[in-house]
Amino acid sequence: MEKRGRGAKPSPSPAPQLQPTPPSPRRERKPSMFEREAYTQILKERLRDSIHDVQYVEPPFDDSIVDLGKEWKSALAKLKFANSYRMEPLKKFQAHSVETKVQQILTENLRDVKYDDKVFSRLSLHLADRILSAVKEFGYHRYKFIIKVLFIQKTGQAIHIASRWIWDVAWDSWVAVKHETETYVALALVFALFCE
Repeated sequence: MEKRGRGAKPSPSPAPQLQPTPPSPRRERKPSMFEREAYTQILKERLRDSIHDVQYVEPPFDDSIVDLGKEWKSALAKLKFANSYRMEPLKKFQAHSVETKVQQILTENLRDVKYDDKVFSRLSLHLADRILSAVKEFGYHRYKFIIKVLFIQKTGQAIHIASRWIWDVAWDSWVAVKHETETYVALALVFALFCE
């Protein structure tokens, strides 16, 4: 043992040898959707749980991708799905549930409305959009919907309304909902056509 006195310098100890620290593992960078090579792979991963198989992805790239942020609609991929050979819908159109929803929409929107042909021209478009979005929420795959909203003033007349379609009795269906007041009748027609 070594004695140290006051003011004595400590003896230099051998410097510890520094071992080089292993480089920290780099996190792998996720590819960007705007890279040509990664675009197809990212879309296939996002559509993995889809009910369709993706056969081919046509990327929206041209020579400049600077304007992709400005025109996002043109930047979306054009997907070509493989044929599923499904001849029937996953969920058949259920007229009774759609009928109650459409009746609810008509009742809510026409509760205190009086007959006015100028107002009804805009209101019929608004109601058709509301009904279409409500019917789409039911999640009927591969159905196309046609919505007609008619307002008829009550003046003591009789009226017949007819529609003609090429119809598949097994899968296609329709719903008619009527809302009646003292001065007018509102009729909403929803046609559900299955597309193979």
